[in-house]
Amino acid sequence: MVDNIGGSGSSNNEGIIKEQDRLLPIANVGRIMKQILPQNAKISKEAKETMQECVSEYISFVTSEASEKCRKERRKTVNGDDICWALATLGFDDYAEGMRRYLHRYRELEVDNNNNNNNNNNNQERGK
Repeated sequence: MVDNIGGSGSSNNEGIIKEQDRLLPIANVGRIMKQILPQNAKISKEAKETMQECVSEYISFVTSEASEKCRKERRKTVNGDDICWALATLGFDDYAEGMRRYLHRYRELEVDNNNNNNNNNNNQERGK
């Protein structure tokens, strides 16, 4: 099946995106679904495929909104703040707030990691 909705990645010259490039890998979707279910629960192939379609479409929907904002602002890079903005704009306020908290924590950890790497590099240079 070939579809032209959402996603990115390799496509042919006609701008049509292959289904495998448009959808998240089904194994990853199944793994995420299994994490929330009881250990003895089973997930049908149909349920995994349905969820695969839904989450892939959701990601495309939110990313498209964020991309449009960037286009209007003449920016080429969609960042985490744009995704949070798109979530809120599209009515996913609860998700937007959780994503903002995650993004804030992620940025804090990045700063900490960069500081630790710089300290380690400085210590190694002193030891030479």
